[in-house]
Formats: sequence, C-alpha cells, structure tokens
Amino acid sequence: MDFNDFKLDSANGIPIYVQLKQAIQYAVATGKYVPGSRLPTVRQMAVALKINPNTVSRVYSELERDGILATRQGRGTFVCEAPGLETEGRQQMLQELIQHFLVQAYDLGFSSHEALEAIQRMLAGNDERRGGEVNE
Repeated sequence: MDFNDFKLDSANGIPIYVQLKQAIQYAVATGKYVPGSRLPTVRQMAVALKINPNTVSRVYSELERDGILATRQGRGTFVCEAPGLETEGRQQMLQELIQHFLVQAYDLGFSSHEALEAIQRMLAGNDERRGGEVNE
C-alpha cells in the first residue's frame, strides 16, 4: 500500500494522529501492509502527508507499544510478524469489533447478511489486488 493513499482530514474533528494510526492499523489488518513490510521513515511519511513529523513519530511509537510495528535501529520500522496481543485477547477484541460493526450496520438499515456480503466483497478486492485467491 502506498502511504499516499492515507486520507487524513483535519476538518472532521478526529485528531490527525488518531486518523493516521487507524489508517496504518487498517492497512495491516487488510493485508495491504503484510508482516515484514517496511514503513516509510517518519520524515517521508510526514512530508508525503503534510503533517508534523512528531505526529508520525507518536503513531509509530504507539503502534510499536501495541505490538503492531517494530523499529530496528538503523534499518527502519516494520510490520511485526505476529502483531497484537495473545490469542485470547485478540479473539475478545475481534468479537467486540464485530459486534460494534453489526450494530452500526443495523442502524444504517443493513441486515447481517448484507454486512457479511460487504465484508466478503472488500476482502475479495484486497486479495485480487495482492494477486491471491479468494477463499470462501
């Protein structure tokens, strides 16, 4: 994924560092940044996104603390091979995310079946862009 694809909006009321952190987490979660991928330097990211380097540094530090990124002195910042928490904690967090997503989808008038189909279409698109097969 090209970090220039990150859409940050200073007018939407969500702090830029939160938007950037979520964008990187989304890129990792959807496989756009695969384990072992090298992220741009703090300076490269800041210049490309026209934001303060301290903001990028803060996001990288928080994601490193969360176990999603790892910084290797003199080599750069990379996506961890096994990002995140222990299996049980990750499963609990996943359940909470799914529940939150389904409630929001329901509030917008979508059925659980429609929500699942939308997720499958999104994942299929990600797999096609990476050249992989879609597993259903």
